[in-house]
Amino acid sequence: MSKDKEMKEVSNMKDELRQLLESCLETGSETDLQAIASLLEGVQKKIKRNRSTFIDAILHMERSFGQNSCEITIPINPVIHNNLDIVHGGITATVLDTAMGVLANQLLPEGLGAVTNQLNIHYIAPGIGESLRCKGEIIHQGSHTMVISGEAYRSDGKKIAYATGTFFIIKK
Repeated sequence: MSKDKEMKEVSNMKDELRQLLESCLETGSETDLQAIASLLEGVQKKIKRNRSTFIDAILHMERSFGQNSCEITIPINPVIHNNLDIVHGGITATVLDTAMGVLANQLLPEGLGAVTNQLNIHYIAPGIGESLRCKGEIIHQGSHTMVISGEAYRSDGKKIAYATGTFFIIKK
């Protein structure tokens, strides 16, 4: 593709996005506008702070590490709600998988990576409140697989899910 054609396509895409955003701003409810703000702030973080993935940035993931553990906290907002206005189970699964996967990759030497092979989740309580905190802890580290447990908590400290994950160790 020529440079001029690429620049024109990018310009057209920007115009379409401006029109889409303007339409959403004009017709959206307060909840819709909060969702748009959250999503755009996440994309902005991805661009400005070079966050590792869009999902990391859009969910506003904050990471912390302990000895053989990883914790990820995200704010709860309408973007991640299901139709019952609680955190969608798939979002809980994503954050649990991310906490466990980040831990697996953190523990591996250079040149190796870990990918999810199996993920089991038991949902215990609804995800409500201000934030969702997921913690992964190593159970077993072998030469080909790792087994990691995960727990998800809401901001009042109540556990909302328990998970285990098996991760394949692969060469990058």
